[in-house]
Amino acid sequence: MTSAGSDADGRSPGAKLRAAGVTRAFKGVQALQGVTFELGPHEVVGLIGPNGAGKTTLINVMTGFDLPTSGAVELDGHDITSWGPARRARAGLARTFQQGRVFGALSVRENVELGALGVGVRAGEAGRRADELLATMELADDAGLAAGQLPHGAQRKIAVARALASRPRYVLMDEPAAGLFESDISAFAQVIRSVRDGYGAGVLIVDHNMALIMEVSDRIEVLDQGRTLARGTPDEIRRNIDVAAAYLGASGVTAEPAGG
Repeated sequence: MTSAGSDADGRSPGAKLRAAGVTRAFKGVQALQGVTFELGPHEVVGLIGPNGAGKTTLINVMTGFDLPTSGAVELDGHDITSWGPARRARAGLARTFQQGRVFGALSVRENVELGALGVGVRAGEAGRRADELLATMELADDAGLAAGQLPHGAQRKIAVARALASRPRYVLMDEPAAGLFESDISAFAQVIRSVRDGYGAGVLIVDHNMALIMEVSDRIEVLDQGRTLARGTPDEIRRNIDVAAAYLGASGVTAEPAGG
């Protein structure tokens, strides 16, 4: 498990993005129930769980697109629960969405530039970042095309590149690999590692591609029915019977024989 902070980039050793005892209720349904989650710089954390476990709700709460019913969101020890998405973005939080959300009429390059312009970066630097990221995502040849013309998988890459253009301290990715061909997954895994290793950012990734999650994550947290079910290294999660039960629908507790 990697360290949650580093002095090398000027950040406090205690630097982290944290959800503290977060609960979120929708009309009586407890989407999150007292969840505590931490993401530090220089690490990739996979967040997994069955459909409806609360994964996207947690991302929404941490990035300001939703408010918790109770609990708090903290950035480097400061309570940011009341901050809106734009203020959190300027403070170094970025995210992607399940649906991709590209601006179809704008060019691929313009879409990525917006990620930098939105946090106050000048136009020239925004363009430079866009070119760099499009090359990394193997989208440079499509830079001038309208984003809406590209296939779904390519639009996912655009959304990730746009999030990274702000040079975030923390980036939360919601199903970023959906729609990618299996042949693209290995290269995409390298992109995620480069965000951690090259930019020193903390990465939270939610995805149904378990091979990707297991390959890129330093540690994994599991949600089930709005609660934290398990956390550990990829190997520990593979061996966890309760995690298997959450996916398979069986009891996660093995009864001991009488007298055992």
